[in-house]
Amino acid sequence: MRTHTTRRLLGALAVVSTLALTVTACGSGASDGGGGAAGPEDVNAALEKGGKVTVWAWEPTLKKVAEDFEKKYPKVDVELVNAGTGDKQYTALQNAIAAGSGAPDVAQVEYYALGQFAIGKSVEDLSSYGAQKYGTSFTPGPWDAVTEDKAIYALPMDSGPMAFFYNKKVFDKHGIKVPTTWDEYVEAARALHKADPKIFITNDTGDAGATTSLIWQAGGRPYKADGTNVTVDFGDEGTKTYTATWQKLLDDKLLAPISSWSDAWYKGLADGSIATLSIGAWMPANFTSGVSSASGDWRVAPLPQWTKGDKTTAENGGSSLAVPKAAKNKELAYAFTEFATTGAGATSRVAAGAFPATRADLESKAFLDAEFPYFGGQKANQIFAESARNVGPDWTYLPYQVYANSIFNDTVGKAYVTSTKLDAGLKAWQDASVKYGSDQGFTVNK
Repeated sequence: MRTHTTRRLLGALAVVSTLALTVTACGSGASDGGGGAAGPEDVNAALEKGGKVTVWAWEPTLKKVAEDFEKKYPKVDVELVNAGTGDKQYTALQNAIAAGSGAPDVAQVEYYALGQFAIGKSVEDLSSYGAQKYGTSFTPGPWDAVTEDKAIYALPMDSGPMAFFYNKKVFDKHGIKVPTTWDEYVEAARALHKADPKIFITNDTGDAGATTSLIWQAGGRPYKADGTNVTVDFGDEGTKTYTATWQKLLDDKLLAPISSWSDAWYKGLADGSIATLSIGAWMPANFTSGVSSASGDWRVAPLPQWTKGDKTTAENGGSSLAVPKAAKNKELAYAFTEFATTGAGATSRVAAGAFPATRADLESKAFLDAEFPYFGGQKANQIFAESARNVGPDWTYLPYQVYANSIFNDTVGKAYVTSTKLDAGLKAWQDASVKYGSDQGFTVNK
């Protein structure tokens, strides 16, 4: 997964049209396409009959999955289309839905963006197809991200349980211990920067996904959503725990003012001037491809904790496969979605480098015992799997999270470049998110 594309955001104009469409659809009793809900027997019948399934996705491991699916079901033709990554695909998908034609049968949708399609009833509830049987097959974070009450709006394709990546060579040189708490992390940041002013504990110029992930880990739950009734509240204790610690790093100028995924960021990871990353378990492939010169220097450890002795983590990134209401072959679409995200399809994707959302793959001996030459032969998947088991429950995104994230740098981002404090920036983000939601027809509380 190329995370610099999977974290991209829709532009404000595209989101305005999206929300206008989705809330209107929600209030108008959008059709489910007519007829009764399909069931597992209809899926089996569709596979016997055959047909064509169009899949919009940018994830490269799906190519092998599509080949394997066609081999198993020779009457089915899978057309895999890269309609753009992240924002570009969402715009194309929303345009197709609005036009009433041209929508795919299956679409890759990131977890944070799924809500805007679910609220508008523009994706199928997969419960009747048999998806409810997978409730215990996936790890908690991804499953929570695709479900609401009894509805299942997609099946998880991958996940991003967080871990702590650190440059062992740099830590050893300066006698720094690997932090197990965020308080120790702040002390490590100070010690590193004092030992060598060119070294920063990490980079951060303001990132909505990273911020909400750490608030999630700290126990904050700023968002609640029940249909068109939503709550935005960054005044909870979990959020305060995060801001109190992160503000110290900002005040002491201990964060490299370098944007992630930039050339300077890759250079900093390679030369050790950026000494750690707290990020999703999909990161190893990016180290191998983008920071090859530092092979052997880096290691993986559990994410530092807000309370000593805890093991709570959070998700950072990941995406699902959804079936649009406008799909022409919904039963075949579900069959492919199920194949790609469970059983042999999921295992195939993991073997090709995807990080699993399925418990079976996370617990397999082959996965857990895999050695990472980049990390000095470390069995890093054991740390990632433990993180996946300890993701804090009940996290919710806004049904217009894509828009909210797009204004992060206009609000919270000021704390990184001015005297504005993080808690004030989050309050500004809250107020702007409340206003936008209200303007779009949501009932928003704060």
